[in-house]
Amino acid sequence: MAADARLQPVSIFKSGAGEEKAETARTSSFVGAIAIGDLVKSTLGPKGMDKILVSGSSVTVTNDGATILKSIGVDNPAAKLLVEISKVQDDEVGDGTTSVTVFAAELLREAEQLIAQKIHPQTIIAGWRKAVVVARDALTAAASDNSADSEKFGQDLLNIAQTTLSSKILHQHRDFFSQLAVNAVMRLKGSTSLEAIKVLKKLGGSLSESYLDEGFLLEKKIGVNQPKRVENARILIANTPMDTDKIKVFGSRVRVDSTAKVAELEQAEKEKMKRKVEKILSHDINVFINRQLIYNYPEQLFADRGVMAIEHADFEGIERLALVLGGEIVSTFDHPELVKLGKCDLIEEVMIAEDKLLRFSGVALGEACTVVLRGATQQILDEAERSLHDALCVLSQTVRESRIVYGGGCSEVLMANAVRQLATKTPGKESVAMEAFARALCQLPAIIADNAGYDSAELVAQLRAAHMDQTSFAGLGTVTHIQVIELLMS
Repeated sequence: MAADARLQPVSIFKSGAGEEKAETARTSSFVGAIAIGDLVKSTLGPKGMDKILVSGSSVTVTNDGATILKSIGVDNPAAKLLVEISKVQDDEVGDGTTSVTVFAAELLREAEQLIAQKIHPQTIIAGWRKAVVVARDALTAAASDNSADSEKFGQDLLNIAQTTLSSKILHQHRDFFSQLAVNAVMRLKGSTSLEAIKVLKKLGGSLSESYLDEGFLLEKKIGVNQPKRVENARILIANTPMDTDKIKVFGSRVRVDSTAKVAELEQAEKEKMKRKVEKILSHDINVFINRQLIYNYPEQLFADRGVMAIEHADFEGIERLALVLGGEIVSTFDHPELVKLGKCDLIEEVMIAEDKLLRFSGVALGEACTVVLRGATQQILDEAERSLHDALCVLSQTVRESRIVYGGGCSEVLMANAVRQLATKTPGKESVAMEAFARALCQLPAIIADNAGYDSAELVAQLRAAHMDQTSFAGLGTVTHIQVIELLMS
């Protein structure tokens, strides 16, 4: 009986957990990942189509791969990996999110066929690892670096911005927005942090009415009876409650024998607030910016002393403002000598569209600026912001890694030819895997051509022939009037 008990199957999984093995698990992974690639590949390239994403009452129109994949829910493990790949690409480079997803899906499509030919997965992996090394070496050898020549490097930046925007909603205004993005990034003086560049969306007008403001704009209003313009501003940036000048009866239990006692309590609260305002003013400031609300009584006290008070600056806004102004966010005010104040030459109210905003000019972080986007609908503004963000990310990375390569399928075919040459010299089944890797690379220009309505088989064949003739800069002509140049690291 004991021996029979040992032969009984034992489940090591928790209740409700499932298990897939061997062929079933591989098929599930292939199907899920390929489905993700097929979902986004129609958005690839300058002629790619947009997707309309509907979630409840929210509608998003975009062709950005990372945005699409973040908006859909997937259960398949392999599909989730492709979504993560897209997110990492978006975080590291800012563009190419669709390309990496489609390429990964095409590799798995080729792997599925190789598995069907009874080629072991380890053999496929070994062949692909060798192919990656050769492809990377070929791409690095084809890269050029014009950072020593400021005029040529500036033109490279402009071309890269135009390439990035050519597949976005800003395609019709790519020359205008490319120059705008280059001007904004050049203000960063080599930094890759985009915190100093704020993108402000204002509904109304057309995209061509967008502009780059050299000051820092904050969507807040100045308090009543306070100065509307301050020169040589000394700014205290705080995150502190300024709303306790009245007793919150609904949140408190107060037992008194007359209403006069309530008035005494309110007066005590006012005195407490007055002492707090005096501590704030002891920092020798003329501008006070608080993340939280400022009630009427402290606002009046600031106005009486001629101090500009700005309330309810959201957390992201106040963090960026502290960075730009060179100050620190404080919560206590007992030691003014330890507080680092923010400074700028001028704070003034400006009108954009129908809204009043505050412009900070001559800030401590000299590279700070604001891109004001105009557009007819909120969906256009949101997609324009995503498009411009991609261009800014790529340009900031280009300033750090200045080597560039040609796009439009040129780099993919270049790498594919190098991998095919390696495959002809490699014995065994690994060469079959290398050829599959090369075919997956060539699928990228094929999909770009298909999305543009061209004969992809004919164009890719011409590309391969051109590269065999040592024309290493040949690419698809779907992007007209500009030279298609891409950042090497993307």
